[in-house]
Amino acid sequence: MTDDRTPAAAAPGTLTGSVALVTGAVGALGAAICRDLARAGADIVVHHLDQREQALALCGELEDLGVRTVEVSADVTDWDAVAAALEDAQERLGPIDILVNNAGWMESRRLVDTDLAQWRRTMSVDLDGVFIVTRLVVPGMLERGEGRIVNLSSQLAYKGATDFVAYCTAKAGLLGFTRALAREVGPTVRVNAIAPGPIDTPMVTPHATPEWVHTRTRDSVIGRLGLPEEIGPAVTFLVGPGAPLFHGQTLHLNGGGVLG
Repeated sequence: MTDDRTPAAAAPGTLTGSVALVTGAVGALGAAICRDLARAGADIVVHHLDQREQALALCGELEDLGVRTVEVSADVTDWDAVAAALEDAQERLGPIDILVNNAGWMESRRLVDTDLAQWRRTMSVDLDGVFIVTRLVVPGMLERGEGRIVNLSSQLAYKGATDFVAYCTAKAGLLGFTRALAREVGPTVRVNAIAPGPIDTPMVTPHATPEWVHTRTRDSVIGRLGLPEEIGPAVTFLVGPGAPLFHGQTLHLNGGGVLG
């Protein structure tokens, strides 16, 4: 019997010749996405924010899979820094064919305890950052006549959650961005999103008491946290040749936390 935690392997060579930029790549989820894209043959731009040691380690791991890599550091909320990082990456690897907007910010705070600076921090990373990176990548995709984008939202965009009003708002906004952009740049550029449920990553760990895990997973079908390795194959599918009819869609990778 197959373990339901074992994701399907990416088809080797499916993405050979493509260059993929993954933002927030050195985190657990970003790294898992990078590994799956690399197994499918994509060269990887490993984006990070002042985490060069971890980025270089990930690049080495990906290169062992037979692909080319480059690491770049930039604050996704800084237009000029992102533009410089993209120029460097594309000079070294070639034009960006695939963009995975994975970088994000999540903070547990009740609305009545949230000040404007804290609210803006979440919006800046989770929405402005996606806009900036996408805005700088899309023109090249349109010029070349092809591109694929996957935005990482969350099941909380649909469910809401106590103590996460800002995060839920930003991730819901990202879905509107995905749908509108899909209509604007499709079918030349294929734009989709995924909405994971709670994933066992360091971002979740500070909150993950047994009570917290139970609360977040009790109404899901699988009744547990997801694993980073269970997300990568869906991203690879959405940017691969098997998903030509997916435009402006959201895949619910939440173990049945949101149905329908």
